[in-house]
Amino acid sequence: MSETSTNKGWQVTMAGLGINLALGVLYAWSIFKGAIKTSIEKGGPDAFNWSLSSINDPYALCCLVFAFAMIIAGKCQDKIGPARTALIGGILVGSGFTLMSFSNSYAAWVIGFGVLAGAGFGFGYGAATPPALKWFSSTKTGLIAGIVVAGFGLAPVYIAPLASYLLGAYGMQKTCLFLAVGFAVIVCGLSFLLINPPQGYVPAEPAKKDDAKPVAKKDVYNATVSEMIRSPKFYLLWTNFFIGAGAGLMVIGSVAGLAKKSMGPMAFLAVAIMAVGNAGGRVIAGILSDKIGRRATLTIMLAFQAILMFAAIPVVGSGSASLLVILATFIGFNYGSNLCLFPSFAKDYWGFKNYGLNYGVLFTAWGVGGFVMGRVSEMLNAQPGGLNKSFILAGTLLATGTVLTIFLRDKKKVEVEAPVTVGEPAVVLEKSV
Repeated sequence: MSETSTNKGWQVTMAGLGINLALGVLYAWSIFKGAIKTSIEKGGPDAFNWSLSSINDPYALCCLVFAFAMIIAGKCQDKIGPARTALIGGILVGSGFTLMSFSNSYAAWVIGFGVLAGAGFGFGYGAATPPALKWFSSTKTGLIAGIVVAGFGLAPVYIAPLASYLLGAYGMQKTCLFLAVGFAVIVCGLSFLLINPPQGYVPAEPAKKDDAKPVAKKDVYNATVSEMIRSPKFYLLWTNFFIGAGAGLMVIGSVAGLAKKSMGPMAFLAVAIMAVGNAGGRVIAGILSDKIGRRATLTIMLAFQAILMFAAIPVVGSGSASLLVILATFIGFNYGSNLCLFPSFAKDYWGFKNYGLNYGVLFTAWGVGGFVMGRVSEMLNAQPGGLNKSFILAGTLLATGTVLTIFLRDKKKVEVEAPVTVGEPAVVLEKSV
């Protein structure tokens, strides 16, 4: 049983990674945005007849819908399983891009990208991590969560050049249709590999030093969403997720423009390298959190990110391309760590039974943080010295978040252990303190 379980665990993990690599088509928006702006300025019968101020509306709405769709997706994942939930996500993303392929109208793109694709991202992303975590012991929670979500962070490495090539060779409408078919097939196909463990399955914990036999564990405490939102820990985590994600997304959205000033047509390299850092942060933070604890890892990442925000002021002012790339890579690394740490926190604190819904509610911090920090940054950037003000604001918030982690405690366990056969259930009592 143990060999089969291990194989399925890695099968589910790799399927989740693949789904997130496909759903990373969200990051194609930066390419679409440039093409739409060029079309508006050029004009003509087939041009996008939008106002320049509305170009980013489909993306902003997409992020919000993505975040709040995670709540519905979480509920579906808990009730109908991850495979059907991810399948719905693939169909929604394909439908959204198909709608965009037939029209240049503002309404079609707001509905197609903002609503349909945004909801699809939420359903696919929300279904990928929970089943993978259920196959592995608590000592691998951070690692497995990091691997699964790394796909979303790494996606820009191939999405950006692919979308650029398709736009240049086939135009906007055909590009959207190709992406609709390709990513719908990939997500829907991989969805069938997302399998929950059989009823009663409990992953074996590593053996204690003084006992060669592995010990299985079973979570006793599984919080409902109403219990979760009554916990002070939820609001501490939500606030820190809001800060960490919002600050990271604020910079990620500006990197291409900043890099273009010093790197010209090679600016895409800064975005690609930052994406590698983003993905690496998810995996490394996961491994580190398994070793030293979630709270310690989050404290380090937030403090490091705060320092980088203040360091960004002289770096951006220097005009150095190499320093900018290094800065962007580390900011992407720290941002990526959030997407691994917070799902791990949710599992540790509130258990597996309602994990999908619980993490979906916590994930709203990502959407609200990106939306609010992005809008505030745009307002500040319109003022003299606004870019520096944005970095100062982000750095101050991150420093505040670092202090808030003091009030978080890693989960401590009180256990009653018994030797068992690997993969078979045993009762281990534990409580969160």
